[in-house]
Amino acid sequence: MPDDAPAALSNGGGIGASVRRKEDFRFLTGQGHFTDDLNRPGQTHAYLLRSPHAHARLDAIDTTRALAAPGVVAIFTGADLAAAGVGGLPCGWLITDKHGKPMVEPPHPVLAQGKVRHVGDPVAVVIAESRDEAQDAAELIDVSYGVLPAAVEATDAIKPGAAQLFDEAPANTCYEWEIGDKSAVDAAFAKAKLVAKLDLINNRLVANPMEPRAAIGEYDTGSGDYTLYTTSQNPHVIRLLMGAFVLHLPEHKLRVVAPDVGGGFGSKIYHYAEEAIVTWASAKVKRPVKWTSDRSEAFISDAQGRDHASHAELAMDENGKFLALRVDTVANMGAYLSTFAPAIPTILYATLLAGTYTTPAIHVAVRAVFTNTVPVDAYRGAGRPEATYLLERLVDVAARVAKLDPAEIRRRNFIPTDAYPYQTPVALQYDSGDYFKTLEMALKTADRDGFEARRADAATRGKLRGMGIATYIEACGIAPSAVAGALGARAGLYETAEVRVHPTGSVTLFTGTHSHGQGHETTMAQLVASGLGVSVDQVEVVHGDTSKIPFGMGTYGSRSLAVGGSAVMKAIDKVVAKGRKIAAHLLEAAEADVEFSDGTFRVSGTDRSKSFAEIAFTAYVPHNYPIDTVEPGLDETAFYDPKNFTYPSGAHVAEIEIDRETGVVEIVKFTAADDFGRIINPMIVEGQVHGGLAQGIGQALYESAIYDKDGQLLTGSFMDYCMPRAANLPMFDVATNVTLCTHNPLGVKGCGEAGAIGAPAAIMNAVADALSPLGDIRVDMPATAAKLWHIIQSHPATHIPAQAAE
Repeated sequence: MPDDAPAALSNGGGIGASVRRKEDFRFLTGQGHFTDDLNRPGQTHAYLLRSPHAHARLDAIDTTRALAAPGVVAIFTGADLAAAGVGGLPCGWLITDKHGKPMVEPPHPVLAQGKVRHVGDPVAVVIAESRDEAQDAAELIDVSYGVLPAAVEATDAIKPGAAQLFDEAPANTCYEWEIGDKSAVDAAFAKAKLVAKLDLINNRLVANPMEPRAAIGEYDTGSGDYTLYTTSQNPHVIRLLMGAFVLHLPEHKLRVVAPDVGGGFGSKIYHYAEEAIVTWASAKVKRPVKWTSDRSEAFISDAQGRDHASHAELAMDENGKFLALRVDTVANMGAYLSTFAPAIPTILYATLLAGTYTTPAIHVAVRAVFTNTVPVDAYRGAGRPEATYLLERLVDVAARVAKLDPAEIRRRNFIPTDAYPYQTPVALQYDSGDYFKTLEMALKTADRDGFEARRADAATRGKLRGMGIATYIEACGIAPSAVAGALGARAGLYETAEVRVHPTGSVTLFTGTHSHGQGHETTMAQLVASGLGVSVDQVEVVHGDTSKIPFGMGTYGSRSLAVGGSAVMKAIDKVVAKGRKIAAHLLEAAEADVEFSDGTFRVSGTDRSKSFAEIAFTAYVPHNYPIDTVEPGLDETAFYDPKNFTYPSGAHVAEIEIDRETGVVEIVKFTAADDFGRIINPMIVEGQVHGGLAQGIGQALYESAIYDKDGQLLTGSFMDYCMPRAANLPMFDVATNVTLCTHNPLGVKGCGEAGAIGAPAAIMNAVADALSPLGDIRVDMPATAAKLWHIIQSHPATHIPAQAAE
């Protein structure tokens, strides 16, 4: 337990118990309240006309015919918003390039002005009595486009002669950034005995949460107050960005409510145009305005993820000891800078390229590039999956170069367990971990010793069998605010909690984090139950409404427990401290002699005590009360700004078979051993790992957002964008190794993104291992059946007898 752990943790209460999720009953019985379930009195409906072109001039927009259509209330274009002084969508993170200059930050209009820059760029909004009438009217808007050449692939967009998205961004470059000691890396490579090299693509993904985005804007003509209901992971951030930068409203006049949210995976972090449009338009038409995306619209309007092209080299001595790593990455930003986009390939990617290893010198160069595609931002893992995939694929190549077993080369280079705190060459300082133990847990569960026999058996059945290992580390709970600010964050990254104890001893917790499927209403209630000695059923968790929460930064980066939970524990400590003063008065004892545990205040060494409920009642009915020194009531608020990132880590092992005749990959077994620090609810953690693994496997084998040369999204529906089904996934073997975080009061590290971080590299290393009888073959994600079939059929080794393919 960390040295500064609160006394409340001594109560076993809810912490460590697999409590069933409190929120699931309402979801499973259809009683959830999602944004699209809400309907406001007098509500109108919005439909957005979007560009069918990836790059074009907006020469003219004629809304005459559309305005005459049935049910139309109003139509607005970019010119209308500009005339009204509506600002562009802001970027929440500023990167300073390698020359000390700020990144290029072009304007991102809410509705397109002058040009459209990706298919789906919004051109006009129609407000009508029904959604169907709005959509029908939108089809009557006449837009004159001057179609321009498109720049689609980031590596092509920086070439001479490529189409230019913005005059202020020559060669479509947002920034060129670097980290690490290049001269030290060059010197290490000069003396290296062995060098491993790798080129790879980290494929672009579409988030596809179960619930598409939606927004309702409402204006109160009496008070001048605005309310936005939206599918957001961080309503306070939306209020801050939209109020301050887009609509220029004081925050007390803008309320943002994020009710139940059906998944996000990062795609609901950002401030989107539709939120500003419905909020602004509601004041113009003096009626609520509702917009709900359909799935096809989501494919071309929700921020997408990943999309890196990288070259990496690893220098080693003759024993396979890592000497230096150098990486060059071209990162696709899409057409505009989304809210946190600049931080993903820099602060959340390059700083993680030390991984779990003691590589003494690292240099990473990143070039962020604008293209005529949907903007790219964080997607589950946000930079950490990209870093792990590159590093762990490269380590497997290094193992082949050094003629070492993949597990052994990792062991030789792991950070020793007695080396913490460990300073990496790329800015981060790890506080705890035991990568040796975690790897051994995974290898044992995966029965690696028996793998070669299983490979031989598979060969007799015409199958190519492979096993892949990946270890990972991630940085979660982005912090502290001062450091994040120095790195370009344009907001604080602390968290808030208010613990309001009611007179009968029940508790309402107000938290600035937000749940969109993680089970916060249960896990946070467990913290309160454990800390105050009440039952989980006596705790209500409130989140998602800026009118109820003092302030909060929301949920992303596996921060909810590490940051939000720590704020809860600080507030609980304040409640207990005040309760101790009241108890001391009632028990006629010195405050220092009063202990608190299991929901009871007790005078040390005696049987004199008061229950927590009695203290709560006394706080609100202060007839016998230390009124001169203690205020009535029992309601405490705390803010928590972390001292450092937290560093979850783990080892994943995948075992797969490839059918020679079809190229189909079957995942025979998948093992995940993870270190998340203290586990609050093991069942919820296991569910989070399962979900992350499914998404990581999806990236490795099935998913890819593919654009043609003109910028048209070819995989714009579930007919073409393949995601894993239950039948594609094995039963997962999961285990946890625990090393506590040393700098937060709970000792927690975070678990929500781990599966998506470790799985892609483990799967692709297994695919490479399976194909190794055919030679050293490069395969980029996704390793689809068609791709693998072509590789197998075109390779001469295919014709060797199946039983010899070992």
